[in-house]
Amino acid sequence: MFLRSRPHRHAALAALCGVLLVLGSAHAATAAPRPAGDPPSRQTAAPQRNSDVDGDWTVEEALRFWTQQRISTATDPSGRTTVAPRRRAFARADTAVHFDGIRSVGMLFGVDKEMRAHYCSAGTVQSGDRSLILTAGHCTNAKGVFVPRYDPAKPMAEQPYGIWPVEEWFVDPRYERNSRNATSDLDFAFARVKVNGDKRLQDLVGGNTLARPASADNDVTVIGYPNIGRNPEDRPVRCATRTQALPSFRQMRVDCAGMWGGVSGGPWFSRLDDKGTGTGEIIGNVGGYNGGGPHVPESDPMYNRITYSPLYGDRFFQLYEDAQQGRHGDPGPYQPPAPPFSLGDAERWRQARLMAAGEFTGGRRSDLLVVWVDGSVTLFQGAEGSDAKVPFSARYELAKAGSVWKHARAISGGSFTAGGSDGLVVRWVDGEVTQYTHVDQQGFHEEKMLAKAAAAWQSAKVVTAGRFNGGSLRDDLLVVWANGTVSLYPDLNTNGVRKESQLVKADKTWTYADQISAGEFTGGKTSDLLVRWKDGETTIYPGVDTKGFHGETKIRPAKSPWANAELIAAGAFSGHGDRDDVLVRWNDGNVSYYLDVDGAGTHGEVQLVG
Repeated sequence: MFLRSRPHRHAALAALCGVLLVLGSAHAATAAPRPAGDPPSRQTAAPQRNSDVDGDWTVEEALRFWTQQRISTATDPSGRTTVAPRRRAFARADTAVHFDGIRSVGMLFGVDKEMRAHYCSAGTVQSGDRSLILTAGHCTNAKGVFVPRYDPAKPMAEQPYGIWPVEEWFVDPRYERNSRNATSDLDFAFARVKVNGDKRLQDLVGGNTLARPASADNDVTVIGYPNIGRNPEDRPVRCATRTQALPSFRQMRVDCAGMWGGVSGGPWFSRLDDKGTGTGEIIGNVGGYNGGGPHVPESDPMYNRITYSPLYGDRFFQLYEDAQQGRHGDPGPYQPPAPPFSLGDAERWRQARLMAAGEFTGGRRSDLLVVWVDGSVTLFQGAEGSDAKVPFSARYELAKAGSVWKHARAISGGSFTAGGSDGLVVRWVDGEVTQYTHVDQQGFHEEKMLAKAAAAWQSAKVVTAGRFNGGSLRDDLLVVWANGTVSLYPDLNTNGVRKESQLVKADKTWTYADQISAGEFTGGKTSDLLVRWKDGETTIYPGVDTKGFHGETKIRPAKSPWANAELIAAGAFSGHGDRDDVLVRWNDGNVSYYLDVDGAGTHGEVQLVG
């Protein structure tokens, strides 16, 4: 909870009671502080129709109500800070920058049922009565007043484009405030504001148009007013960025640093004339899942970086039509469209203990097999389409929670026969080593014990199967042992683990190898080895064979974000053919993969979870 005040501001708005100024004067007065916090309460509440406004809510009443004391003591009632932070540095994020603002976007003040003050951002939209604004559904509250292009250097009575009391709210009746379920797709609202003197809002500041995005991938400019605690300049910000789909929801997401609380409701412009009319085309607004941001505490770096918006569809434009006509209809229960296939959320993926890539289902892309902490096993089938952003299309549960798989400690996919699906090598907690010659949607087939339970194999830290012996099958097992020894066992299906080639004698350096995966990164005759070291350095060893390692290429330096890569798997996830994509499960539960990894490094991260 934050107190929203600035020590150098002392203007007393109470002295303005009874004063009506349609437009701000040219005189710059000492400003009243504005709130510095998140959008309204995360509590679920039924959407209001007219209960938050009354006939006496005029400009004069708004000036009397929104005193310096009320504004400066406004608090942040957000309930987002409920999950322990898990941090990692990310490779890239766009960054919001301060600017002077545009007159069609401003701040929206209001109070909740407990009379706690808060604010959001909002933008004007074109309408017949020239009096509509658009914001987030969770921003609807009582005593609402819209301040276009809010100027922190002026008191409320002298704002350059006046203040505009909310007369009526229009919210989808099935929306649940700040929910994390499907109804968060409906986090948008319109408000009709009252006439200010003889002026109507759109006549003074212009009106933005609305458009239905064709997909979740768009170039946008997001505008909003972050809280003053994180925004000492007390100015609006804008971020030019690219959207992508939020899995499992009819929503978009952007990755842009600086989107702190207060930007809720802020418009997402697909086109913007900021130098001329100050208006543009809106295709989204800050809102959606959890009120428009991930379910993490403010201390988590993702709190101010990841922002959501509903993807406008039929219900949005029906509400827009209703708002223009002054109607309050009920379109019935919300039936979200079938979303694209999703891997799930970060909370679930924090429970991923092991993962391996392979051609288990016979498709053109690699599949991903995941063993979870609870002993369940999931097979994610590679997608048949060509969209690199959608590498998987279905999931199959191969084992339930509590199964024997809770005792698996290392796994790798491999190809052990010339025909049929890929299989899996497993090192169990007791040291037993098992080969499942084939794995598919129905489960594990042709189990073969390669080593009996024994203390020796309990020391096998990480394993990966590849083409290290020059053949066409990925049936050579490379093992990094706890003491830093590196061994290669060629032709598993024929030799089992009886024939060992020692590539590295016990070496302290290799005790720091936390993750390994065989891939085809350099185009050599044998597989390459990708190693993620404890300190974040990541290395490719090209053309590994029974004679050992032949050079190395560093693709990530020490102390890089890859220190937080808890699981890695190389495969053909993008559909380009080669096994040169690297999928990563990060320590915060996020999942992403890198296309076409080679000696020059990683290229084109695709976020899959988070």
